[in-house]
Amino acid sequence: MGPSVTMRTVAAEAARQAEELEASGELREAIEVLTRANRVEPTATLELALVRLRREAARRQTATTIVVREPILAAQTADGVFEIDAADLTVAAIRAGMAQSGCVLVRGLVATDRAQRMASGIDTAIAAFDNAAAGGTGDPGWYSPESIPDRVGEGLPDGARRRFLRERGGLLAVDSPHMLFELFELVDEVRIGSLMSDFLGERPLLSALKCTLRRVPPDLVVPGGWHQDGAFLGDRVGAFNVWLSLSRCGRDAPGLDLVPRRIDRVLASDDEATYDWSLSDRAVLAAAEGMPIVRPDFEPGDALLFDQLLVHRTAVSPTMTRERHAIEAWFFAPSAYPEGQLPILY
Repeated sequence: MGPSVTMRTVAAEAARQAEELEASGELREAIEVLTRANRVEPTATLELALVRLRREAARRQTATTIVVREPILAAQTADGVFEIDAADLTVAAIRAGMAQSGCVLVRGLVATDRAQRMASGIDTAIAAFDNAAAGGTGDPGWYSPESIPDRVGEGLPDGARRRFLRERGGLLAVDSPHMLFELFELVDEVRIGSLMSDFLGERPLLSALKCTLRRVPPDLVVPGGWHQDGAFLGDRVGAFNVWLSLSRCGRDAPGLDLVPRRIDRVLASDDEATYDWSLSDRAVLAAAEGMPIVRPDFEPGDALLFDQLLVHRTAVSPTMTRERHAIEAWFFAPSAYPEGQLPILY
């Protein structure tokens, strides 16, 4: 009983300090106080407070300087995707990989056991969503839809966007405060946070609407298919996507198909494409310029890093039998943050 009382005291004291810091405008410091307390003893109260503070801090943050980033120009490419071990990952390697193949495949970015724990966390968060959808109650640390509006302004009934995403094996990370906390912890632990800050020239903001926990079934019907995210984000945003595999995928579980070359613009959709933001097979083959499409095999903890210009799609086939667990997290430079996204302070 003693330790639990102590933990409650730690959480209460952290909440008090954070409230004082927030009142004085020191939101990042308040986030640090709550983060340290939650590392000692995770609680839904602290994690919900962290989501709110990160949203508010991002809302208040304004980019006062336009950061000019050196463009990544296409390099002489070889067949396949640029691969590197996590220990050798640097900003120079990220730029070289994007120049050669439009992306960087990082082997072993996250330890296998940590990846498996994150995958289990996705299962718990999705179960919490399903329980809430059925009218039940549960731990708000695992699922709390009050964290952000349900894509207001799209003319959809309340909750429709979340249901649409869930039907395709996804859940917004911001709707699971505990998983969002774990994601930010992971980003710092594996150094990807500092690397993408150096890559972008400024500390990025996460997008609440493009950070997704995924448990993709093998029989998923994928609408749209081939695309570049720049088609709906804009081709001039300062983007950095961390696509983290938490289970083996690409062969017997859905993975990614991609065009392994640098493309310097958003390609125009044509009348064969499903949507105005997607690309037809004909357009993709033309963009590949004879280079074979690649479907990498991912192990738990492998990651694919890319920006808004990579041509890719979810890879599914009739022979697949297993689910794929993954996290897709889009970060953006504050000075080039895309319209229509909800920023979260990193």
